[in-house]
Amino acid sequence: MPRMTAAAAAVEILKREGVTQAFGVPGAAINPFYRELKNVGGVGHTLARHVEGASHMAEGYTRAKAGNIGVCIGTSGPAGTDMITGLYSAIADSIPILCITGQAPVSKLHKEDFQAVDIASIAKPVTKAATTVLEAAQVPGVFQQAFHLMRSGRPGPVLIDLPIDVQLTEIEFDPETYEPLPVYQPRATRAQAAKALSFLLESERPLIVAGGGIINADATDLLVEFAELTGIPVISTLMGWGTIPDDHELAAGMVGVQTAHRYGNATFLESDFVLGIGNRWANRHTGYNLEAYTKGRKFVHVDIEPTQLGKIFAPDYGIASDAKAALGLFVEIAKELKASGTLPDFSAWAASAQERKATLQRRTHFDNIPMKPQRVYEEMNRAFGPDTRYVTTIGLSQIAAAQFLHVYKPRHWINCGQAGPLGWTIPAAIGAATADPETPVVALSGDYDFQFMIEELAVAAQHKVPYVHVLVNNAYLGLIRQAQGGLGINFEVNLEFENINTPEIGVYGVDHVKVAEGLGVKAIRVTDPDKLGEALEEAKKLAVEHQVPVVVEAILERITNIAMSKTVDMSDVTEFEELATEPGHAPTAIKALAV
Repeated sequence: MPRMTAAAAAVEILKREGVTQAFGVPGAAINPFYRELKNVGGVGHTLARHVEGASHMAEGYTRAKAGNIGVCIGTSGPAGTDMITGLYSAIADSIPILCITGQAPVSKLHKEDFQAVDIASIAKPVTKAATTVLEAAQVPGVFQQAFHLMRSGRPGPVLIDLPIDVQLTEIEFDPETYEPLPVYQPRATRAQAAKALSFLLESERPLIVAGGGIINADATDLLVEFAELTGIPVISTLMGWGTIPDDHELAAGMVGVQTAHRYGNATFLESDFVLGIGNRWANRHTGYNLEAYTKGRKFVHVDIEPTQLGKIFAPDYGIASDAKAALGLFVEIAKELKASGTLPDFSAWAASAQERKATLQRRTHFDNIPMKPQRVYEEMNRAFGPDTRYVTTIGLSQIAAAQFLHVYKPRHWINCGQAGPLGWTIPAAIGAATADPETPVVALSGDYDFQFMIEELAVAAQHKVPYVHVLVNNAYLGLIRQAQGGLGINFEVNLEFENINTPEIGVYGVDHVKVAEGLGVKAIRVTDPDKLGEALEEAKKLAVEHQVPVVVEAILERITNIAMSKTVDMSDVTEFEELATEPGHAPTAIKALAV
């Protein structure tokens, strides 16, 4: 039997589980593992500037391609605690990443050794499993189980903590005979699928709510096929955006209290039956007024995780199933119903959804200087085509993006939906662009998100990871300011100051162009909305030419209120800005405005 260190065995397992890339920061307690990364070979590595950044890179890497599992690596103590936010982000959005940490020697774990912290206990609430391996011979089994857990059922992250002496201990391990464990997925039965569709046959105005579980299951083709067979309009959740192309005749928009379309909410409120697949009824989708969301309609919920069924509200029928398995049966039964002539005709209902899509629009075309954010998304729609992969996290920038941008493919909207940590965007964009360098990546940040982990731009410069980063700058915590309005305050959300080194930008404070250039990337500042389109085109060219990120900073008006519900009720959304009343008001809307 071959002998090798436990760390070498771990690297061999990573390779056989399909890992080709890792992100991390070395340190004393994880150096033996890094030695084996070098000696064993086969796994590339990107050196992050912050360990939290490495965890977000791993998540972006996972999300960009079906089957990927991002790996992040750090040393003991603060490296592990820095990655907790990344683990929380991953588990909240059902994203598998593997976090590997170094640790003090086993004999020192309870002696307050330098940088020794019980990271497994800290990480347990935000992982599917977190283990400090105390015996070197257990390392292969722990890694094998980690991949099994990450892929089985509802996907999610795992942390493995390796004491330095465990890494260095030699064990017997034969990589050539290693095999990944079979993945477990619950699967709907034919009877369950037929029962679910019986609700459809009794309805007049059905909708499909397509969640991120469909993307995780790589089942978007089946979703579109099912929608086309039945003629049912599809509402995408924020995590499920891209399950059906935005310009498809059955795409009915998004629903919610923030990241929603006027036409999406209006269509949902007219429905009488909702088939939710791979979604979690997140509160930004349903709002807190569940009566408004559920009244007058029946629900069937399909989710891979049994405990999700009934968690937010009790559906009329629930199925614990992988989305692909359930959709395969739905397609099979729908074909039989269509062939027998027993499938209802929902074409008038679908046409009404498209009519709302063409009439209930928000205005994007404004010529104001400083510019309104809506104009930024209009210009982005012109500059970036259907192959673009967008990456963003929380903020008014993300909310407005969901209202105005267009997504046409799965995994082309990479968004931190549930946790929403500021600083996520830059490292996640790096991870996504590393995973799939052929697909153009466009990151989107407000100024505060951009500043949180701005140092990771140097990683992209060092490793030649090109993408375009649109930065909307109003020198404000815009979403928090808007939320504080209901409390009658505007407190500690102002970021403006006069930068003594860059007086020409007035009160906008941080000179993002100088900082970005100092980190090795290109940057363009735009103050005139009529110049924004050419700046985005120039950014695309510079990214290709120099193989680095290019930041396009749009200087916004200080205060803009983006449409959302003040009462967290999807039936009560406030429109703060002027609506589109003529085609020129929304020239890049997915459907030309009908007046």
